Amino acid sequence: MRARTGTAALWAGVCAAAVTGLLPATAVAAPRAGASAPPAGLAEGVGQAVADGFPGVLAYARDGEREARVAAGVADLATGEPARPDQRFRIASNTKSFVSTVLLQLEGEGRLSLDDSVETWLPGVVDGNGNDGSAITVRHLLNHTAGLYDPTTEREFFAPYLERHDRDHVYTPREVVARAVQHKPLLAPGSGWSYSNTNYLVAGLVIEAVTHHSAPAEIHRRILAPLGLDDTTFPLTDPAVHGPHLHGYDFKHQDMTRFSPSYDWTAGAMISTVNDLAHFHRALFGGELLRPAQQRELLTTVTFPDAPAYGLGVQHMDVRCGEATDARTVAAWETDGGGPGFTSVALTTADGQRQLVLVGNLYDIGADLKGEPPVPLSKGMVQAQRAALCG
Repeated sequence: MRARTGTAALWAGVCAAAVTGLLPATAVAAPRAGASAPPAGLAEGVGQAVADGFPGVLAYARDGEREARVAAGVADLATGEPARPDQRFRIASNTKSFVSTVLLQLEGEGRLSLDDSVETWLPGVVDGNGNDGSAITVRHLLNHTAGLYDPTTEREFFAPYLERHDRDHVYTPREVVARAVQHKPLLAPGSGWSYSNTNYLVAGLVIEAVTHHSAPAEIHRRILAPLGLDDTTFPLTDPAVHGPHLHGYDFKHQDMTRFSPSYDWTAGAMISTVNDLAHFHRALFGGELLRPAQQRELLTTVTFPDAPAYGLGVQHMDVRCGEATDARTVAAWETDGGGPGFTSVALTTADGQRQLVLVGNLYDIGADLKGEPPVPLSKGMVQAQRAALCG
């Protein structure tokens, strides 16, 4: 899951809706061999984001070969453990770019085409109530133009976790897809844009149909192992976050860390760190993971009115470098994720020169399900983005 309007867009608000009762923030650069001083304003922005309402905030920033890591606030409200840049967190929909990368690699190997229908690889899986897998292509799944309904937008879907307090509850990917096709499609395939986690659950099933291996195993073999992303994992049903990690919270400071990732699977179940997510972004947008033709496909965005500039699991956005309406902008590629307890955004400028990974351990799933902002609208997060990317 992610914020319906996009995590980066939520952080771009100009008001700071502070959550009271949090510990005061002090932003500190993380000690690390070879690390550089943080960009001017980054530590202040991260500290302000804690004042805005996030219990803890982590940031990784890169300018050329210079890297900096900053943390502020607390990782655990119960113990007061400070937030540190090496801590793990649930990356939620940032997972989608890993999935699209695997499918693009498979296309580059000639094992599938983005224009293959879902029905070709998953006969009968997307069928009924107006849903037609023969009319939906792999490309439609990856750029969210398939029109498939998303059950994870329903309060009822999360009732086992939120109302019955069964954080270990397991939904299989096929269960979620089956729930989706009980509903009429949101639009005809290819006729518009509609963000849906169902698209990426089906995409994960396509990976398995093509490779005869589990989708998490393919992500590990093709991306995590070659890049040495040792702190990145893909749990299937384990509700715990292992190793040093942030605890995630809702607006009432309820600890949401323990939560079965099963419902999110290839739509958002992965766990990582700011270092690993930044390394993946650098490799992906640096052309290390895909052949040139597939790299072009990755960055080809939809052009429907009112749709974001969404490619295949990644989004193009312009970061405004100031408050004035005529302030200059910096073009960037972005992935983001928001789900119970955690929100994050990863940005890489189009020229590859600068990066930012920004994480907060607050996301109120109940607010999201009601169509309300699930994170504070934070001046600090905006300041951190501008400090890292605008130069």
